[in-house]
Amino acid sequence: MKLSSSGLRPKVAVLFLVLIQLRTEAMQITSSGPQTIQKPVGDTVQLGCTFTPGSQDTGELDIEWSNVSPDMTQKDNLILSYSAGQTHYYDINANRIKFSENPVQGDASLSIFSVTLSDTGTYQCKVKKSPGVDMRKVTLVVMVPPSVPKCWVEGSEEKGGTVSMRCNSLKGSSPLMYTWKRETGGAMPTTATQDPQTGEILFKNHTDSNAGKYVCEVKNAVGQQQCAYFLKAYNPTDKVGVIVGAVFGALLLLLLLLFLIWLLICCCQKKRYQKEAANEIREDVPAPESRPTSRQSSRRSTYQPVVGYRTHHGLQYNSLVTPQPNGSELGITSTGSINGRAQMSDTAPRLHYDPQYGYAV
Repeated sequence: MKLSSSGLRPKVAVLFLVLIQLRTEAMQITSSGPQTIQKPVGDTVQLGCTFTPGSQDTGELDIEWSNVSPDMTQKDNLILSYSAGQTHYYDINANRIKFSENPVQGDASLSIFSVTLSDTGTYQCKVKKSPGVDMRKVTLVVMVPPSVPKCWVEGSEEKGGTVSMRCNSLKGSSPLMYTWKRETGGAMPTTATQDPQTGEILFKNHTDSNAGKYVCEVKNAVGQQQCAYFLKAYNPTDKVGVIVGAVFGALLLLLLLLFLIWLLICCCQKKRYQKEAANEIREDVPAPESRPTSRQSSRRSTYQPVVGYRTHHGLQYNSLVTPQPNGSELGITSTGSINGRAQMSDTAPRLHYDPQYGYAV
């Protein structure tokens, strides 16, 4: 017995209609929000998961929120569930997550407070009410908004040259986009070219018409900031004068260095001269008086006769004193002359021998 193709077509159509009807009457998640949500650090996010059970879904309501592992070979991380009218927490950050509404009312949306970078991931909502079941995935991306950028000019702002104006934000999740706008002085010059990735804007053949206030705006998906810079146009510097000034300064510095060297040499020579003069003075000092080396040599000197001469009012005396070992005088002979006549006198002054000096006094 053969079935004609014309007889099968009505049966397939009926079956298809039955399946559509069953699908419509089964559990269905109705949230239609974005499946990728970007939020700044510290903000609060709501992951939508509203649902409508089918007419035949009479079983107990069971809801699960889990963090899907990027590694397909690993288990998903269960963070929150609802069953038998009770909410159960499985995540260490349970104080930052909760159901946005009462799940019994058909809203299983999840709220996460004070999101951090570690909250970035894909979250899955699974709603089950026997025999119906449905699920939805939402990706959360937590980002750092850009910090206030810094605006500056790289190099000089001389006329006729190429001026590079830059803008940079130290913090912020990529990608960061930079945009320069002219706030005063007219429209943006046609010769200006800017790079939105690096934040640089170039002005070729810089003129007075480019001068004015410029604003740089940096932004990413979760925030934006801006800074401003007033661009000027200076006349070119006199390069010849700069070179002459540099040469003159170098020569002046060289002369100063030579002067310091000359002073140092003079000081060294002066010290050397003073040292040599001091040495010469020491050489001219007479040697200290020698002392008798022995008692015998001192005794021998006491036996030597001493001759002394004295004059007094036209009289001339000479006396011969022979010292004794005990210091006494042995015989004294005195002679004198008056008017050319020599006379002997016993009354002439007597001389005493001083053993310390070795002669009579």
